Amino acid sequence: MPETKKIAFFEKYLTLWVALCIGVGILIGHLAGEDITFLSDMEIYNVNIPIAILIWLMIYPMMLQIDFSSIKGVGKAPKGLILTLVINWLIKPFTMAFFAWIFFDKLYSAYIDPDLAGEYIAGAILLGVAPCTAMVFVWSYLTDGDPNYTLVQVSVNDLIILVAFVPLVGLLLGITDITIPYGTLVASVLIFVVVPLVAGVITNKIMIKSKGETWFKNEFLPKFKPVSIFALLLTLVLLFAFQGPNILNNPLIIVLIAVPLIIQTYFIFFIAWFGGRKLNLPHAICSPAAMIGASNFFELAVAVAIALFGLQSPAALVTVVGVLVEVPIMLSLVALANRWKY
Repeated sequence: MPETKKIAFFEKYLTLWVALCIGVGILIGHLAGEDITFLSDMEIYNVNIPIAILIWLMIYPMMLQIDFSSIKGVGKAPKGLILTLVINWLIKPFTMAFFAWIFFDKLYSAYIDPDLAGEYIAGAILLGVAPCTAMVFVWSYLTDGDPNYTLVQVSVNDLIILVAFVPLVGLLLGITDITIPYGTLVASVLIFVVVPLVAGVITNKIMIKSKGETWFKNEFLPKFKPVSIFALLLTLVLLFAFQGPNILNNPLIIVLIAVPLIIQTYFIFFIAWFGGRKLNLPHAICSPAAMIGASNFFELAVAVAIALFGLQSPAALVTVVGVLVEVPIMLSLVALANRWKY
């Protein structure tokens, strides 16, 4: 009997931990009131220092796993990579912007101030332009994906983020008539992608050379997993401490934000899945491609939303709700991919 693959306990209940941190954050914000604003004032070039440290701790452990040397073998089976790139960079950002525009600007016009609708759309766009780089390894494992090919897909996406994220975000945010501080946007990508990516690659090479790949994967990497998740949860506590008054005054906003994000996730998964079937991709490549398309690099989206619009902004709130809804949705897609295994 084949071994039943299971997601680790902490990751499996990540939505619960996220929900608890949201509750704790809102409570802290309610009790602390104006006293907590000193944290939001700790900024350098519009980047909040406590949040920047926490987000860097989130992203660095993920970058430790990236091995760009794996890209050289992609020529043997390019169709899966082409599908990933088309979905993540030519389809997903634009469908996210479309769904966000339909809901926040049109369908929700009776509930959301028109002046704020642009920022809600911006938060959704930031999620849509940031393809997943971390949790997709979990989704790939749970659906019997090819781990090496998944690494190639993630590695290439990380390289493209370096050159495509800023102009694509700028293009789509321009549609929302929001003034784009390109300096802050570029600084955010440098701080939250380039620096941890370079640090991760250097650490990867040094540790493997000195201790060996087996030690690195089995001893070193597992120690950093809790760091990444706890940093994410502490970030949520801070975010919702600042967002607390807005949420308590309008709790319906969480549900309203979740709806277009959920629709977008399922929509992209189905496009990627059936696109992969049309290309005759094996299940081990098609499934991770669909999972990468459906999920988001929410750590980067949260970081850039905070840097561009502030801790208490609607844009930051949208990216945080993205964290809340992603895990249960992706688990449902894992079950669907396994049911449709071919």
